[in-house]
Amino acid sequence: MSARAVMVVGTSSHAGKSWTATAICRSLRRRGLKVAPFKAQNMSNNACACPGGGEIGRAQAVQAEACGLDPEPDMNPILLKPTSASGSQVVVDGRVWRTLSARDYYEHFDFLLNRVVASYQRLAARFDFIVMEGAGSAAELNLRSRDLVNLGLARRLGVPALLVADIERGGVFASIIGTLSLLEEDDRALVRAFAVNRFRGDPSLFQDGVRILEQRTAKPCLGVFPYLDGVTIDAEDSVSLEDAAPQDGGPRVAILRLPRIANFTDFRLLPMARWISRPIAEPFDVVLLPGSKNTLGDLAWLREQRLDGWIQAQRESGACIAGVCGGYQMLGEWIDDPHGVESAAGGAPGLGLLPVRTVLAQEKTTRPVRAVTPAGTVFDAYEIHMGLTEVARSVEPFARHCDGTPDGARVGNCLGTYLHGAFEHPAVLREALGIDVAPPLKKAIAYDQLADWFEAHADASLFQEMFL
Repeated sequence: MSARAVMVVGTSSHAGKSWTATAICRSLRRRGLKVAPFKAQNMSNNACACPGGGEIGRAQAVQAEACGLDPEPDMNPILLKPTSASGSQVVVDGRVWRTLSARDYYEHFDFLLNRVVASYQRLAARFDFIVMEGAGSAAELNLRSRDLVNLGLARRLGVPALLVADIERGGVFASIIGTLSLLEEDDRALVRAFAVNRFRGDPSLFQDGVRILEQRTAKPCLGVFPYLDGVTIDAEDSVSLEDAAPQDGGPRVAILRLPRIANFTDFRLLPMARWISRPIAEPFDVVLLPGSKNTLGDLAWLREQRLDGWIQAQRESGACIAGVCGGYQMLGEWIDDPHGVESAAGGAPGLGLLPVRTVLAQEKTTRPVRAVTPAGTVFDAYEIHMGLTEVARSVEPFARHCDGTPDGARVGNCLGTYLHGAFEHPAVLREALGIDVAPPLKKAIAYDQLADWFEAHADASLFQEMFL
């Protein structure tokens, strides 16, 4: 028997699809159902290494955790990792397939659709319920004939949909009514209900709004969901950084907002940090260089912004300079690209703050890692990179894998590591960067709070009727 399913689609990007899908995953799991997440195509440089191999988008890894599962490639069979304004590395079934322009990508629609449907069917054969997530807006009219991820896929699979809108952004009437009115009749029929997300204040004050929306759309409202403060889950993409605001107090931390930033969740425990894209005329205690999907391209951008000299000046003033993955590679003496993985130029000098040299490789390293710091702190992390870095023998490593393999480098107040997730551990932050943070809310608690939020504000009988 094939699984039942619901697809969560949005009126726009960042409307709360991932948040809502995660809440539904946890809620259904608490009912005793075997639940799995699924997003056919994800565009994000925020990835997760799967324990069984391969990588998927961070949002689906979060949803897998909410379901009590390890992430696996079938949960996100296509992951697009942008490398430029018009091109992306295409990861299929967890592995790098090709690097393509947007135009060339759609020439492979039939092949990609077959892989998507095969992944979904494998999950549907193993689970009771699949919580699917769409991408962007449900009404991407120019993409309808090539839709791999929204209502086009739901139509092929016969899956009903829930439309989510973000009222905090304004224009909720136009976004819900407009989205539904733009859909073709067969797609509109798939949308069984809508939800209003991120409402601040007394929801009863929006009762007239619900009545108007239901009359205009002929669709029922599943619920008006309040803004839920104090609960966070890993973000899908860097759009969420637009909402980030540095908190007062604590150490002064700067994080470079690279154009092709990857896995910025490495710094989720640092809400006091200031994300910068140009030199700032003030001293910092810590300057962080994140991962990048195009290390050479972002290194060139960094120099264009004159951030190279600024980083050096911060280091000379006593700041700790730390790089993760691509940021680590940038801190070295040289990045070589003999296969043209990122650049036809063949390579470029790094910032010269660490005695390491990197050669970009055609094969990607993707794996979970358990490591230990010099002080003996054991922590879980993961690697996702396309490069081999040679470190001078005399240099102290950032950490060691539990099999003894060294990782990264430390020289004075400068350090680098390939271990994504290292700084998500308070003890590692304290030892490596001198930053004390409170232990984060356990993810299981956050997922239960999301399920509580959904169950408290959703019309349970309507959800049962429409989707179960």
